[in-house]
Amino acid sequence: MRDNTLAAALVRLGCDVQLIPLYTPIRTDEEDVSIDRVFFGGVNVYLQQQVPLFRYLPGFLVRWLDHPRLLDGVGRLGIKTSGRQLGALAVSVLRGEHGRQRGEVLRLVEWLAGHIRPQLVNLSNLLIAGCVPTLKRKLRAPVLVTLQGDDLFLEELPEPYQSQALGELRRLAAEVDGFLVFSQYYADFMADCLQVPLDRFHLVPMGLQLDDYQLLSPMVGERPPTIGYLARLCRAKGLHVLAEAYLRLRQMPGGEFARLHVAGWLPPTERAFAQAEFGKLRAAAGDHFQYLGQLERPAKLDFLRSIDVLSVPTVYREPKGIFVLEALASGVPVVQPAHGAFPELLAATGGGRLVPPGDAEALARALHELLVDHAARAALGQAGRERVLAGFGAERMAAATLEVYQKFLTPTTVANAAAEARILT
Repeated sequence: MRDNTLAAALVRLGCDVQLIPLYTPIRTDEEDVSIDRVFFGGVNVYLQQQVPLFRYLPGFLVRWLDHPRLLDGVGRLGIKTSGRQLGALAVSVLRGEHGRQRGEVLRLVEWLAGHIRPQLVNLSNLLIAGCVPTLKRKLRAPVLVTLQGDDLFLEELPEPYQSQALGELRRLAAEVDGFLVFSQYYADFMADCLQVPLDRFHLVPMGLQLDDYQLLSPMVGERPPTIGYLARLCRAKGLHVLAEAYLRLRQMPGGEFARLHVAGWLPPTERAFAQAEFGKLRAAAGDHFQYLGQLERPAKLDFLRSIDVLSVPTVYREPKGIFVLEALASGVPVVQPAHGAFPELLAATGGGRLVPPGDAEALARALHELLVDHAARAALGQAGRERVLAGFGAERMAAATLEVYQKFLTPTTVANAAAEARILT
């Protein structure tokens, strides 16, 4: 979603941008500006790992298996793979031309060289960077990587694949020209993890397409105080922590009528976990708890307008936290764990409070304080909204990102980058 917003905003600045999906079609609640083609299609990549025959398929069969509708349908099945399968596949993809997906690397690079000829390539994460050595050799263009949570995937791999993948990531990082990050925390963390000098990291803001947020108006009428959760439903995002905090809050004076509304994509692999949490919430709170499913953009904005405070208490150190900006853009304060990017986000926006990570009791108290103190809640929401509207729009994100791109382009292109740059994300 963030990459699509960035690509669209760069186009509005005059850049020639091609947003190219890898593995699967992109998911976004805004206009999709990506090309209607997928490289490194998830089906092909998996089959090439498991069955040698699929590494030698003719081009028309590869394109059929890479068709966006086929990939989208397969993705909805929620097929499970073992950690061992996933680890071996990750290491192979990171090895690029020397892995089992060599054909995918060459197809991508040859298409770029023949059809796009980009002056700069920006990969959306380092886990897809196995193609970087080939890209640099064939295109002779700088390659940047935006780091958006690569470590989270790495941590889930079993040994020996975790160590092997880390070794490949460090090898590839040495060939990358620069890294874009959204917080100083993540720059420091990934510089140490990848053994890369900190001066190769460039801090850029996140940004939202804010036009329709500005059209929001306060809800009319009285309603019970409402807590919101808007993110992917999974243990990593802390749904279980929020559920426990909510049940404790209902035991506090003034909190017995509080509602909890949850929205977001529920991956098939997380259904058992989510249903167990939902069962506890419904048993204790009845219809004061609601799960609203995955929301399209108009429904998402209505959801944000209907809540008083948002919390997504991630158990991992979140490197982005776009949902924080979405809530604040709607004038809704947040309560978040004091780790990852959240301390920097709230310092920059002034739109919420921090609690110790994983502490359901502290989260319950902080939520209770805001729900019963309308003035404090309104002040945080207003401060956050003003700062997000002023400094976290899509155009601001695009301008800051383009400024980084220009550092890696030729002097001639720098002078005319806003009008002439061909940039691949």
